[in-house]
Amino acid sequence: MTETRLAPQTATHDLPVPPALDTFMRTGWAAAPLPAGVRVPAHALPPARRARVAARFPGERLVVPAGPLAVRSHGTDHLFRPHTAYAWLTGLTGEDQAGHVPVLEPDGDARHEAVLYVRPGSSRNGQEFHRDRRHGEFWVDRRPGPAETAALTGIRCEHQGAWDKLLTGAQPLTRVLTGVDPSVDARLGDARRLPALRPAPAGLHAVIDELRLVKDSWEQGQLQRAVDATTAGFEDVVRSLPQAIADPRGERRVEGVFALRARLDGNGPGFPTVAAAGDHACVLRRTRNDGPLERGRLLLLDAGVETDSLYTADVTRTLPLSGAYTPVQRAVYELVLAAQESGIAALRPGARFHDFHDAAMRVIAEGLHDWGVLAMPADEALAPENGFHRRYTLCGSGHMLGMDVHDCARARAGVYPDGVLEPGQVLTVGPGLYLRPDDTSLPRALRGIGVRIEDDLVITGDGARLMSAALPRTADGIEAWMAGLLDG
Repeated sequence: MTETRLAPQTATHDLPVPPALDTFMRTGWAAAPLPAGVRVPAHALPPARRARVAARFPGERLVVPAGPLAVRSHGTDHLFRPHTAYAWLTGLTGEDQAGHVPVLEPDGDARHEAVLYVRPGSSRNGQEFHRDRRHGEFWVDRRPGPAETAALTGIRCEHQGAWDKLLTGAQPLTRVLTGVDPSVDARLGDARRLPALRPAPAGLHAVIDELRLVKDSWEQGQLQRAVDATTAGFEDVVRSLPQAIADPRGERRVEGVFALRARLDGNGPGFPTVAAAGDHACVLRRTRNDGPLERGRLLLLDAGVETDSLYTADVTRTLPLSGAYTPVQRAVYELVLAAQESGIAALRPGARFHDFHDAAMRVIAEGLHDWGVLAMPADEALAPENGFHRRYTLCGSGHMLGMDVHDCARARAGVYPDGVLEPGQVLTVGPGLYLRPDDTSLPRALRGIGVRIEDDLVITGDGARLMSAALPRTADGIEAWMAGLLDG
């Protein structure tokens, strides 16, 4: 990963830099402190995490990149978020981590040493400082160099340019978290140059995700902070509804109000917010958020704040834009709530992960049969060879939650999702009904109603604790909560 030298200009619209200005820009700079926001929230935890991962691969080199910057449009990049495995193993979560690569080097069969290859700070007597729009500190602020990063993390750090030393001489068996940084994949996957290397993404991905399934007390605390900030964001949204209803793009105002809370209280939204009103609530993952809010219709808001430590909440509420549910809306809402309650009651250590979904779907199927939407009894609709209830509730009813909103998805299926629940696991329970306006199998009164109720829970020794209990879930509770916020 040799550092690329700069071309005379970094973008076609840049002003030319005369030699005299270039010389002037290299002189007269005092030492600059690190920005106040540079931090490692989980400083004490990564060493034990790295040891647990390394113990699964004795004698092997493990490479877990942060990932590169990704172009959004010419001259601009997406806001950078390091890969979850990188952040979990190093504690480093900032936007300045792009391109960094930690390596767990084997030291005999029994132990590993962590070495982090980082981009150094921009030297004030070189061109990068003032001419590199992506990495120059005149453009993108001060970043920690190797010595400072070592002090922050306790990891031995090397200059990115030292990467080539890693690839000379005898090589240990190497596993790479592939698909994260193409330049690392290309370098370590070149069998012609490095015949001893063996990228094996499935094993390393799976081990890391399986080790992340159970959250320790610190992680649970971070998730609770994310949930609490999300609760505040939902309150902000309700207070903004009069303005949002008056706005032709009210969904986007809702998205923006929540995003402000997410940036003030955390790193930002943990995933694209779904602010879906009216018929849009029947689309499972609609994130365009460009429609109006109509009184008398529902707003499905699926959102979560991601903390600075990169742990995210994931909560959904379906709100009556008039402040009160109509009788038909209330009937749909209360069926979904009954399904969620049944799912929550199924959560306990030793239960299959799928049990809560199965419990929720039985309630949904029975309700749809009672309404006459499903002609066959619930048992027949739920049979694996049928699944007719899924026309109206196609997706699953929840997922693991953590640093990724759909957390630990690379675990082996026998561990998750086909495994059993353990204390310390955090997950969502969020069944829904999506009664599309164009579905002629439905009575007209039901068409165009979409309801999802999603909460975050942690598995305890004898059941589950509702982390998002501060947000009401019953129809009466939501109506009273909204009235209190709008009258305040």
